[in-house]
Amino acid sequence: MPAERPESLRPSQVQFLTVAEVASMMRVSKMTVYRLVHSGELPAARVGRSFRVPQRAVEDYLRNAYFDVG
Repeated sequence: MPAERPESLRPSQVQFLTVAEVASMMRVSKMTVYRLVHSGELPAARVGRSFRVPQRAVEDYLRNAYFDVG
């Protein structure tokens, strides 16, 4: 059974993270997170002048970013 996408969940069920929290979780800069959001690789909701990223989207992105070397 496929994992539920953030779009299919009710807003009360979605755990949102700030850009700084996502950057810390991924161990990248905030600018990298902004680039991922603006390119569409990482979905986000705009709240005022800031973005909130669904935690599930970050987990999915990281899960799909793995690849074997060698």
